[in-house]
Amino acid sequence: MKSVGLTAFPRTLGRRAGAKKLRSGGRIPAVIYGAHGKPQSIEFDAKTFKDVVNKAHSEIMLFDLKVDGGKNRLALLKEVQQHVLSGAVLHVDLQEVAENERVTVSIPVEATGEALGVKTGGGTLEHVLFKVKARGMAKDLPEVLLLDVSKLDIGQSIHIGDIVPPAGVEILGDKKISVLSVAAPVTEAEETALLEAATAATAGEVEMTKEKKEEGAEGAAPAAAGAEKAPAAAAKPGEKAPAAAAAPAKAAEKKK
Repeated sequence: MKSVGLTAFPRTLGRRAGAKKLRSGGRIPAVIYGAHGKPQSIEFDAKTFKDVVNKAHSEIMLFDLKVDGGKNRLALLKEVQQHVLSGAVLHVDLQEVAENERVTVSIPVEATGEALGVKTGGGTLEHVLFKVKARGMAKDLPEVLLLDVSKLDIGQSIHIGDIVPPAGVEILGDKKISVLSVAAPVTEAEETALLEAATAATAGEVEMTKEKKEEGAEGAAPAAAGAEKAPAAAAKPGEKAPAAAAAPAKAAEKKK
């Protein structure tokens, strides 16, 4: 991996309020840390940083940082925090490394060529892993791993153990795990079965919702009926009985 020169400046403003002020002034707050020196708060010119990152072929980048007022520091780009909506860069994390130090990073995987099983058998190329872990010196690590899938037939895969890394680089992980594979085409019967299963599941959810609503409506009726039959309030001692209670007594007098 070739290092990219980038100028950094010691951070002039700290804390959250300071970071906001930096961003509004066209700067990006950052931090560099590692086993070879104390963590240092730095900042980049926003436009310069974006131009460098946009020209990169991979998210794995090695910077040769020229920190104003200090020595040059070799650092890997570890994390770029971005605003969820605008995509603006909020903060950058970098890990300092030595030229002779072995480091572990996650390297993107890309497929090249057209799989035989896709071309002649109508299969589908499935990208199982988009990144694999690799270990090596920063200068030896590739920015991306290109895997040729042109010989893959239906049912065949490229596993972690099949990847041939550059000299000085070790691919980590379970060697039996698939990275890329070619799946058999889905038949018309299978598509119909999947569609029917999805339709049945949706219909079942609708029926359950309808039943719950009906149960709620039936449960409300007895409560209303019970309210109609509720007895009148009893009269307190010394008070006249309510009109409703006196009606039966008047009816008895007429019968006499």
